[in-house]
Amino acid sequence: MSRLLVVHHSPTRGTRDLTAQVVAGARDDAIVGVEVEVAEALTVELDRVTAADGLLLGTSANFGYMSGALKHFFDRHFLQLGGALSADGSGAPAGGGRTPFGLWVHGRYDTTGAVRSVLAITGALPWRQSAEVLEVLGEVDDEQRAAAYELGGTIAALLSD
Repeated sequence: MSRLLVVHHSPTRGTRDLTAQVVAGARDDAIVGVEVEVAEALTVELDRVTAADGLLLGTSANFGYMSGALKHFFDRHFLQLGGALSADGSGAPAGGGRTPFGLWVHGRYDTTGAVRSVLAITGALPWRQSAEVLEVLGEVDDEQRAAAYELGGTIAALLSD
């Protein structure tokens, strides 16, 4: 059975709503052979991440950046997950990763910096972006809930038997 790990920081009602929909989509009855685990970004342990066959990442957009909790997740586990660094210490392209991932970001005014910062880090990991980033501003509506459900289902389906 494949394992899909949902790593998120959902401090706001909107981000929690999107997280719930992503998880529901990943657990859709039509998807078989995928175990879905949900973990808070601040506390997820390395062994849960390395055991995952795919990941879904969720964050609020805070002051033009990803949440501190998701950044902490990356800071704690980057090198152990195969993160590549350039000589100057910046992230270096890891090259064609095998682990599929998806990302959703919720913000009040802007999500651009948060998305850019997450993709800069994931680009230096042996992961591959396997769905478009879901960016949501302001109140979450039914169309965005459906998009979050689809994001979860898409990544889970990639791992399905």
